[in-house]
Amino acid sequence: MLPDLMRLCLGLLIAAFHRPVADYIMQHERQLVILFRQRGVPVPQPPTTETARNIYFMLGISLAMFEVVRIWLMLHPLS
Repeated sequence: MLPDLMRLCLGLLIAAFHRPVADYIMQHERQLVILFRQRGVPVPQPPTTETARNIYFMLGISLAMFEVVRIWLMLHPLS
């Protein structure tokens, strides 16, 4: 039960701090894109910051909802 609660907390933390996480990841992703392009490797444009924020928010909410359902099913078996 403890690992399930930890995953639930992780999902809630990702959802709560999705903006700084997405900003940090996007900053490093843009640096990688510049590095690859300087070396002649064609890479696609990274998503916008707002898109990355939405992705991380939905990732956190999805993880939290998945764990809520798992915990509910463990406490209330279907059979």
